[in-house]
Amino acid sequence: MPQGTNVLQYESDNLVQRQLRELDFVDIYVCLNGNSMPHYRAGLQSSAAQIDADVPPEFHQDVEELASILAHDFVGNEKAVNFGGMRLRASKLETANGEIWAAMRRIPALPPKLDKLGFMPQLVPILHDIGQRGGLILLCGATGQGKTTTASSLLLDYLESYGGVAFTIEDPVDYSLEGRRGTHGYCYQSEINAEAQWGQMLNRSLRWHPRYIVVGEVRTPDAANQLLRAATSGHTVMATMHAGSMEEALEGLLQLAEQELGERASLLLAASLVAVIHQMLTPTGIYAPFMATEADNPGSPIRALIRDKRIGQSRTFAEQQMALLMKSGKIFHSR
Repeated sequence: MPQGTNVLQYESDNLVQRQLRELDFVDIYVCLNGNSMPHYRAGLQSSAAQIDADVPPEFHQDVEELASILAHDFVGNEKAVNFGGMRLRASKLETANGEIWAAMRRIPALPPKLDKLGFMPQLVPILHDIGQRGGLILLCGATGQGKTTTASSLLLDYLESYGGVAFTIEDPVDYSLEGRRGTHGYCYQSEINAEAQWGQMLNRSLRWHPRYIVVGEVRTPDAANQLLRAATSGHTVMATMHAGSMEEALEGLLQLAEQELGERASLLLAASLVAVIHQMLTPTGIYAPFMATEADNPGSPIRALIRDKRIGQSRTFAEQQMALLMKSGKIFHSR
């Protein structure tokens, strides 16, 4: 190899180059400060779906250009980037041997339609209908289980169906929802890059008088405080949290909010909660335990359990709702 020529460029010189968007990948991993070879996780259209493999040499020139862009323009640890007709969500990490890597997930321009996400069919109309209610819709689950995609699909469905203004707070922005959505919906997207900005941006969002607010992740006491205030003042607020179950998500949100609100936190969470969904991706679709409060019913069992700080006992009620949903397609008996 000639001196001063890196591995990617050397291997690319005598190949018919192809653009990276032609490679069927879900995730791609690129070293930004060394000669380690890029590799990728194949997409569903590949015969080797979900298998990790080295990026073929004919794509190396495009990979090198992408790595150069990221090496010079990557502030913080998370970033969304547009490259070669693709949108990628990048996460940066310095490994133990001093290499800096970027892991990038390929993101479609728009999220899937609500009925294409993979939820069981009985749940889809309920998810659609709760968009007409004011309050908190909490989406929880482990990393990489599609919480952001679900939140974006719900928002797109609500804007196209019910109209109104939406304001999103994300780190980073994944799907491009900015602008007119449907006939009477409009979306504004904001991107934050510091923990302290979550609560500040939530407070600022209220000045835009949105019908919908989407919070990419609830991480701080101030954000939890502002989230509950917005959810009890007529807005439909969708938020994601990392949690192993619905109960853990509710308890985690309550613990954060109590640091700012004290004992009022449980009252606000009980009053504002519309639904909580814990989702896990499976080969056959989304497995999503779900529980919802009854509209205009302060005595809803879930609300009572939250007020009394007995969230751990809500599992039985959630199981009853899911059984009713499977049986009749509804989660509440007619009143």
